[in-house]
Amino acid sequence: MMSYSSSRAGLLIAAVAAAAALTSGCATPAAPYDYGAFRQSRPASLLVLPPLNESPDVKATPGVWAQATMPLAESGYYVLPVALVDETFKNNGLTTVADIHDVAPPKLREIFGADAAVYLRVKKYGSSYAVLVSETRVEVEARLVDLRSGQTIWQGQAAASSSENRNSNQGGLVGMLIQAVVEQIVNSASDASFRYAGVANQRLLGAPRPNGILLGPRSPNHGKD
Repeated sequence: MMSYSSSRAGLLIAAVAAAAALTSGCATPAAPYDYGAFRQSRPASLLVLPPLNESPDVKATPGVWAQATMPLAESGYYVLPVALVDETFKNNGLTTVADIHDVAPPKLREIFGADAAVYLRVKKYGSSYAVLVSETRVEVEARLVDLRSGQTIWQGQAAASSSENRNSNQGGLVGMLIQAVVEQIVNSASDASFRYAGVANQRLLGAPRPNGILLGPRSPNHGKD
């Protein structure tokens, strides 16, 4: 007859195995992105629209927009300059981001001549303080829309946070409190969110990346990703 201790050990082993299976299941890589529409569209020139801002920080739209063109240009696309795009919208009476995003794709192509447009949305932007930790975090979503057909050919999201490379604090509770306060003051005074917006944009719009935007025709590796 199996002893009580043996039975208990067996149940413990089974529980551990089940937990490991669940953990393994959560770590399953995301399915490969379907690039069929993207490859068929073959965009060469891109228009980056000013980002819609869902964060409470009014600096989110210019902070993300100003750094969105570089990773795309480095990925092999011709990207219309932000200053030119902004001025063109103003000359056409479009001064709010929501109104700009509502412009029909064919009209955007008529005005700018671009093959596709990047629609950005800022989900989070700024620094937050929660007793023992201060975090600066930026989260951005993007859609790439073919301006000739109006079809979404790619979409993705990315984030960057000051907590990613934070070392464990060895100063105890008081040290953690002081560090959190100091980080909050420094991050707010220096607009650290702008720096992390650049990191998030690179992760979102740079190529090649898993399930990210494909390399453009100006890249020597175009068509190899």
